[in-house]
Amino acid sequence: MDLARLEAVRWRNRALLLFDRVAMPVAVCDVHGAVLLANPAMAAECGATPGRLRGRDVLELFSPRQATQVERIAQALRLRHRSRYRVAVRWRAPGGAERHGELTADPVSDTVEETPALLVMLRVDGERAPRSAPASGQAPVTATEARILALLAGGATTARAARETGLTADGVTYHLRRLSARWQAANRTELVARAYALGVLVPGTWPPRAATETE
Repeated sequence: MDLARLEAVRWRNRALLLFDRVAMPVAVCDVHGAVLLANPAMAAECGATPGRLRGRDVLELFSPRQATQVERIAQALRLRHRSRYRVAVRWRAPGGAERHGELTADPVSDTVEETPALLVMLRVDGERAPRSAPASGQAPVTATEARILALLAGGATTARAARETGLTADGVTYHLRRLSARWQAANRTELVARAYALGVLVPGTWPPRAATETE
């Protein structure tokens, strides 16, 4: 290895070490929002490890409070604008409290011509104590909703859940939105967690199974 490459490797390793030690939650995402790299502080906000965040959609982990913000940013990125973008978000902390704050995304690349990655930083602005879970008999889910939740727990996409249930993709999304509003869930991961906590899904089984399904 020549001296220039060796020096580049050294600086890369130093940058990664600094990245891991930064107290602020930070991640590097591709232009579509998929996490490429996350530091321990960012992973801790999701109750995970940095490796488990890789490939996850940052806007599923941290839900935008206004969808129009994301649409404007997506349009700007398509036009290769390189401004700093901010999105107000909310998410569920590992202890169950609902937090809110702001994601800041900076497009970064070695050259102007390259498709940029996004350096994403999270600022925590506040926290609200966990809400009490609804009683198990309150607003029960339908068999279709339970089936969709079981499919999601097994890693199914919206398209696959639609095929398995005989619904359209929009139909699956409609049911998920109703469940999110009913359980005040911030994202699909939280929906699945609530389903297990409320007994909608049977714990300790694989593939995941709704409690209403026969074995």
